[in-house]
Amino acid sequence: MSSPQTPQTTTQTGTPVASDAHSLSAGPDGAIALHDRYLVEKLAQFNRERIPERIVHAKGGGAFGEFVVTGDVSAYTRAAVFQPGARTETVQRFSSVAGEQGSPDTWRDVRGFSVKFYTSEGNYDIVGNNTPVFFIRDGIKFPDFIHSQKRLPGSGLRDADMQWDFWTLSPESAHQVTYLMGDRGLPRSWRHMPGFGSHTYQWINAEGERFWVKYHFDALQGNEEMSGEEAEAIAGADADYYRRDLYEAIERGDFPAWKVSVQVMPYEEAKTYRFNPFDLTKVWPHADYPKIEVGVHTLNRNPENFFAQIEQAAFSPANTVPGIDISPDKMLMARVFSYPDAQRYRVGTNYTQIPVNAPVAPVANYSQDGAQRHGFNSPSTPVYAPNSLGGPVADPAAAGAGSWESDGELVRAAATLHAEDDDFGQAGTLYRDVFDAAAKERFLATITGAVGSVQNADIRERAIAYWSSVDAELGAALRANLA
Repeated sequence: MSSPQTPQTTTQTGTPVASDAHSLSAGPDGAIALHDRYLVEKLAQFNRERIPERIVHAKGGGAFGEFVVTGDVSAYTRAAVFQPGARTETVQRFSSVAGEQGSPDTWRDVRGFSVKFYTSEGNYDIVGNNTPVFFIRDGIKFPDFIHSQKRLPGSGLRDADMQWDFWTLSPESAHQVTYLMGDRGLPRSWRHMPGFGSHTYQWINAEGERFWVKYHFDALQGNEEMSGEEAEAIAGADADYYRRDLYEAIERGDFPAWKVSVQVMPYEEAKTYRFNPFDLTKVWPHADYPKIEVGVHTLNRNPENFFAQIEQAAFSPANTVPGIDISPDKMLMARVFSYPDAQRYRVGTNYTQIPVNAPVAPVANYSQDGAQRHGFNSPSTPVYAPNSLGGPVADPAAAGAGSWESDGELVRAAATLHAEDDDFGQAGTLYRDVFDAAAKERFLATITGAVGSVQNADIRERAIAYWSSVDAELGAALRANLA
């Protein structure tokens, strides 16, 4: 889209950038290269934009609970947390993506859904949302996406033109925006919404066999939503509506619970599956990969101190345990760097020593010093590896790490090897086949209001084309409404 009049994107030191849409990876589905200097610079800069609140998911709440395994998935993973009969203490945080601290809970938004499992093998975090997909598929675009949803630097106001300019120039967003503008964009409460790991993860069983999985949390209270009018009224009357609802429900003994399931894809099938199984903008249809029961997650204890136990809670998809690893999902690989980096900045270098983040499993490594450190090794423990003094030693067999193959060529590109990959297909299926007639009517009203707020004529026209690509009749109805 560049022209002689368009300035080139550069690094902070003025060096031209090859791409601001694709990370450098070993093949389209391969590992992201740490030496992608612009990716690292962009994410590191983004993580340091705000103090002390989170840049994203700033407004939220949470509670403690317990996860109990009720199924048997031991054929797919050796992880202790998912073995038959296992019981694991947890902490969960819910949140809104775009709003700042103090923003109304019932603004239309995606909701964060993050769970920390204090397992016997270390902390395991599932850091997801109440939708199975996301707006983008490559982490290099994440700072741009969030900037487009936040506020203008001059006026300090949110701006419809900025949102729709980004979305219409990023067609992979269509599936998530369809969820957002539909009924699921306004859940009745945190207790009455589903959760998803969203990304694809790798499970490894005791024999070393590998599988690809997606996590699902289905609310045993049922999924409930509210109307736009009701959400607007609540926003004005009680900005902390979700936070209050969760706290009061647990206080009266009405403990919310979710059935936890996974979809499991055999390792080799990912290579030829009709959709790219590592694309965060796509789902795996349940007809292809049915959900398999794992267990039940229940929240049964409120925090004693909201700041110490919820605001300081630090979640990260980098926190895996033996038998669980990541996948070639480019968003996930970027988050594995970005989340711990953000927590070190937001909470502190030694954030894992804060009680809410500390594992129940023993810690043994050569880390030392840093701000706010209060845990430390015995003076007799060596401070380097390798050593001959009895210090801890890495054990690949105990780690049980996963892996995958790639073609090894460093490229900046999206994966294009799957037969039915496109940006609008699954969004159209969601609208046509999942929404009922009443939901479609509400959806049209919602996007009419959203696109109607766009002032720039070119961006508005692109927004109509965007929804026409999702569904031709939907686009025509939107155009008629905006005429």
